[in-house]
Amino acid sequence: MPNMGLILQACAGLILFFFLAWIFSENRKQVNFKAAFAGLAIQILLAVIVTKFPVVRTGFLWIGDGVMALKDATVAGTSFVFGYLGGGETPYVAKEGVNSFIFAFQALPMVIVISAVAMLLFHWRILPLIVKVFSGVFQKVLGIGGALGVCAAAKIFLGQTEAPLLVRPYLGKFTRSELFTVMTAGMATTSISIMVIYAMILEGTIPDPIAHILTASIISVPAAITISRILIPQVGEDTSGHLVVPYQFSGSMEAITQGTSDGMRLYINILAMLIVFLALVALANAILGIFPGVSSEPMSLQLLLGYILAPFAWFLGIPWDEAVAAGALLGKKTILNELIAFVGLAALPKGVLSIKSSLIMTYALAGFANLSSIGIQIGGIGTMVPERKQEIISLGIKALIAGTIASCMSGAIIGILYDIG
Repeated sequence: MPNMGLILQACAGLILFFFLAWIFSENRKQVNFKAAFAGLAIQILLAVIVTKFPVVRTGFLWIGDGVMALKDATVAGTSFVFGYLGGGETPYVAKEGVNSFIFAFQALPMVIVISAVAMLLFHWRILPLIVKVFSGVFQKVLGIGGALGVCAAAKIFLGQTEAPLLVRPYLGKFTRSELFTVMTAGMATTSISIMVIYAMILEGTIPDPIAHILTASIISVPAAITISRILIPQVGEDTSGHLVVPYQFSGSMEAITQGTSDGMRLYINILAMLIVFLALVALANAILGIFPGVSSEPMSLQLLLGYILAPFAWFLGIPWDEAVAAGALLGKKTILNELIAFVGLAALPKGVLSIKSSLIMTYALAGFANLSSIGIQIGGIGTMVPERKQEIISLGIKALIAGTIASCMSGAIIGILYDIG
């Protein structure tokens, strides 16, 4: 039987998210509620299609199988380069119960492989074709301009600075609302290179993690458009435009080389980021440890954030006895980043979060909405349109909030669909 209490919680959460966006809107009188509810309907419809239709689910499972094939192929490379550290045969007998998995050498190198494959698919015009299909759907259904439609569709697969490159010639002409939507979509979603890492982290935590993370990236786009247009309503004409291919390669080998170089920079960046942020969390916990704990649990950053954001997690449809742990994950994502939050989700002891709550949190965490992303967008998008850099800076915090709301809406909807069965 569906848990009506949790379903009503999540429904109340969706209403709350809309209300908060409207309260903080720059122009409440200009909010197009018809378009806003249409956007919510599209998000729910996409979630239903992706999660409930067997044919679509099978397709996503095939994607999962493809990712596993890429994982095995990556191990072939890492085991040759790093030997047993990269997943090759160990020259010793490992102790029972000892974890010999080394994230830096066995999981993270997939970023480099995926980046190379994605660039190859771009060169072969496969990825641009997929982007055009999604762009057409978003334009017709959500009533947005062609240029914004391309950027929103590309954000399902590309990063928050790579996707705007596809419409770079039009960025200077974007209205304030359209520019804000670009930033919000960047915060609310992830990229195909990083989502594979999330999936590897979450193996054993939720079933078919890559299918869920890809679904999260798809259904969070209409939510990002909807929430951003409530916070900053569109005034004037939508910007028309089409996809502009930013990469010109002489052949497949050059595309692979470029993708490999880009992936290597991302690999180093993630590696350094994980070391520094995990160290900062440990340092913060050591400082907080001097203060009295709660219920025999020592004071920590996770505990503090958990209690602060527990009500927010409750509105996603998570039971109150699990809300503190879920709130801590939301806090980690916002202050640090989603990668740290996913590591925290996977590390939770069994029973702290149910399968359903873990699923909700997967969707709520699957986005770039964190403080460091504000700097990334200022540096990336601000460089593309330097004349609007100050405007981008002023919209940073608001885009973070809007992106967080969009991702959380996806989590709430998935929780409702899970309970309905």
